[in-house]
Amino acid sequence: MKKPSYIRRDLERKITKYARTFPAVVLSGPRQSGKSTTLKRLFGSTHQYVTFDDPVIRQKCAEDPKLFLDNLKSHVVFDEIQYVPQILSYLKIAIDEDRQKYGRYIITGSQQYNLIKELGDTLAGRVGLLTLLPFSYGEIISVSRLKKELSVPEKAFIYACLNGCFPETIVRKGIDISGWYASYLQTYLERDVRGLHNVGNLLDFQKFLQLLASRCSQALNLSSFANDLGIAVNTVKNWLSILSASQIIFLISPYYRNIGKRVIKNPKIYFSDCGLITYLTGLKTREHILNGPLAGALFENYVMSETYKTITNKGEVPKLFYLRTRKGMEIDLIMEKGSKLYPFEIKLTKSPKSGMVAAFETLRKTSLGIRVAGGKLVCLIRDSLPLTDNAVAINMIDYFTEISAWQ
Repeated sequence: MKKPSYIRRDLERKITKYARTFPAVVLSGPRQSGKSTTLKRLFGSTHQYVTFDDPVIRQKCAEDPKLFLDNLKSHVVFDEIQYVPQILSYLKIAIDEDRQKYGRYIITGSQQYNLIKELGDTLAGRVGLLTLLPFSYGEIISVSRLKKELSVPEKAFIYACLNGCFPETIVRKGIDISGWYASYLQTYLERDVRGLHNVGNLLDFQKFLQLLASRCSQALNLSSFANDLGIAVNTVKNWLSILSASQIIFLISPYYRNIGKRVIKNPKIYFSDCGLITYLTGLKTREHILNGPLAGALFENYVMSETYKTITNKGEVPKLFYLRTRKGMEIDLIMEKGSKLYPFEIKLTKSPKSGMVAAFETLRKTSLGIRVAGGKLVCLIRDSLPLTDNAVAINMIDYFTEISAWQ
């Protein structure tokens, strides 16, 4: 079988830059987002590769981390280091012996919270931190067989929902998508949720994950989740932190500067990959995606996840917010750039109307002292269309291109 061609990642430039700047570089992200493949591509000829997914290697390191480290080459890629936190203090000692030896250790981990917490305590000032998420739209269309098909917004949206954005589901032709997600979820539950976080009832956790998927793009209501599942609110908080740390989901905070108590302050929930949403909710056809009860929320999740991935996969920190007031004013996305706010609405429509962006003018009037740029309605329209003096409807793919160029 022909080996799939490598798809270049937007984060590569920042990874190599950090490797010339810090003694250690940490690359976190969800399982199967391409961390190992990317690092082997960048450092395969310069670094020894060690994976702690291998239980034999993991045991050797855990039993005597110093002896293990002393028997390695001077430059090493450590994969899935969250399994052996014992080695971190010895890495600190080795780094401190020669702080000018840059790019000496390249480290990956799927569990961002545990990994970053440990590294923050032991390698402060010695490590550059980056996150690699599944493919963004811009990375996917570098695959020649997909470029033409996915140049149509509606097709790109449906493809992301039915195939996902993980490297393996993109590069492997003919893959059983449903089977892949079933295996992915099982591995995540067994290795990460149970193995690293000691969540006892995996069935309840999986039900929680399915409920989250059915409520993607909604403001978080902890009590509602707790009541629906018959669990404590603190359990919901803990499980959300696990999913967020794993980069399975991400939360967008409300924007409330200069608007104060008038806003609803619960964060909104989005999944990093729309394919996981459709798998968890059982959506399998184009008709379900475009016309089912989850259609609008799924489209919003897709645009938001692409925004989040595009920025993160370039090594930047997304500054994304939403706005919803108690009087009903709502804006799906507000971006901060410089001293300006950029408002966006996200609608699954080919017939945009000015009423869909009425909140932009209200934001402009209430954001005292902060400039609000012209807003945009992101939708499936073919060509840009002016809606008001300060708002325009924009093609979804043109929006992706614009956001990519921002960073």
